[in-house]
Amino acid sequence: MSTQDGFLASEYRARLKRAQMLMADSDLDALFLTTEAEIRYFTGFLTRFWESPTRVWMLIVPAVGDPIAMIPQIGVHLMAQSWITDIRSWNAPDYSDDGHALAADTLRSVTRSGARIGVPCGIESHLHLPLDTWDALRAALPTHQFVSDDGTMAKLRAVKSPAEIAKIRQSCQIANRAFDRVAEIAGVGVPLSSVFRDFQRLCLEEGADWVSYLAGGAGQGGYGDVISPAGPTPLQNGDVLMLDTGLVRDGYFCDFDRNFAIGSAHDDTHAAYERLLLACDAGFAAAKPGASASGLFDVMHEVLCTGGWSSAGGRLGHGLGMQLTEGLSLIAQDQTVLLPGMVLTLEPGIVTPSGAILVHEENIVITETGAEYLSQPAPRQLPIIT
Repeated sequence: MSTQDGFLASEYRARLKRAQMLMADSDLDALFLTTEAEIRYFTGFLTRFWESPTRVWMLIVPAVGDPIAMIPQIGVHLMAQSWITDIRSWNAPDYSDDGHALAADTLRSVTRSGARIGVPCGIESHLHLPLDTWDALRAALPTHQFVSDDGTMAKLRAVKSPAEIAKIRQSCQIANRAFDRVAEIAGVGVPLSSVFRDFQRLCLEEGADWVSYLAGGAGQGGYGDVISPAGPTPLQNGDVLMLDTGLVRDGYFCDFDRNFAIGSAHDDTHAAYERLLLACDAGFAAAKPGASASGLFDVMHEVLCTGGWSSAGGRLGHGLGMQLTEGLSLIAQDQTVLLPGMVLTLEPGIVTPSGAILVHEENIVITETGAEYLSQPAPRQLPIIT
């Protein structure tokens, strides 16, 4: 049986087995999960309906047995197409009781008095439910303890299965094809806002389900930042155009960028671009099992700050998967040890002599012996669109 996102039920059973082993190590009687990525991780429940913040969605992963979904009635038909068989629902939204009594009854049915209920509490965690619902749930279970999940969800999601890696690779391939077509939509006189809209169209034409994230910039010899919305300013000769996409295919992201010179580029721009690629090369060479996230940061930062150049930005990459950014950060403080199956980005940034910045990003997976590119590596010379 396949779920909505194309995984076999065996994929989810393997995830459940690993989760329950980690839960036993941390003396957890259940996990209580409320966010899209965490619920989908165990169920395959894939929907854009999460864009609406109104409704509450909950999943219990018991120490023994299969997960239990507690969801609004509107989601039952879709959840029933997954491998989950225990689906409990209510008509939501309900201003008097938006699922907390159902969740309390379910937890009582699968855990003992005094049970330890793990909730993700670390970096990037949040509760996707109203705080008054959270307060009501805890008040209804005075003998239960809601505690940190001890990093259980973070550990599970950090290492991807071969099936997950295949989906991320597919997303990268779609983006590769879209980037190969940028010359169709960009050039001197084309407004940046038009390039952004048309690039999303290219991603969809090449097979993306949706383009959840598109950032970038354009300016003479570089750009000022990589997060501003695209405006109507036309591209000019000498501009560098950067597009950074997080498109989604079957629920998994890619996240990498490409730079293009419009018309022509100054020698300093070419040199900065080449330095960026050298930094990425260094990060890729260092990306091996047993290395640390901080170690990758160190080697890339050293290349970026050699020969009078300086690094732009804080972190130089991050984890990637069901979310655009997840898990580790390539910063000096992150001591996360790299393991086979981890997927991450290498994202060095550099300040040009004019004070602009250039950013380059690739997607890689850690293998048993080193690393492998999931994105097709960028050209060694800055591409010029004439």
